[in-house]
Amino acid sequence: MTSFPPYEFSLSIHPEPGALTVRLAGDLDYDTSDDLVDAVTEHMAAHARLYDVRLDFRELTWIDSAGLSALLMIRRRTGAAGVTLHLDNRPTVLNRLLDMTNVLDHLTAPATREADGPHGANEGDVGSGNDGAADTEGDGSLGGAGEGGGAGAGDGTSGGDAGVTAGGGATDAAGAS
Repeated sequence: MTSFPPYEFSLSIHPEPGALTVRLAGDLDYDTSDDLVDAVTEHMAAHARLYDVRLDFRELTWIDSAGLSALLMIRRRTGAAGVTLHLDNRPTVLNRLLDMTNVLDHLTAPATREADGPHGANEGDVGSGNDGAADTEGDGSLGGAGEGGGAGAGDGTSGGDAGVTAGGGATDAAGAS
């Protein structure tokens, strides 16, 4: 069996007034996804007046479920800050994953800014930063998988009757494993 070496992952950051563009190259996977989340998070913190974060995937060669989880985490953080996320120059491998998981509309939904502050809803506002998931425990948690748990895991993107338990087993609508 022929084994191909992974393409080296790299990020280039291009801040502009009101926008941040991040160009990705190589494989976005388990080994590299934290680098992307950290870079976007750090630049969002350093540039308080952002309206758009653009991820340019022109040179992306591969993405796995950890890479998708990173995109969902970035969407959660941009949405909480009132910043719109754009996925530019998507290659076939990314479009296929977004189609299979049905999260493209969620990831690229326009951000809403409220008059309360420069980054949208204030911390403590009902529904702030959870992308539509309900706080069923009353303790600020979403009662599901933690941040970055994947599509449908506490991020308001699941739309079907089936889910995945914390142990990884499939469940039906009644919750039986």
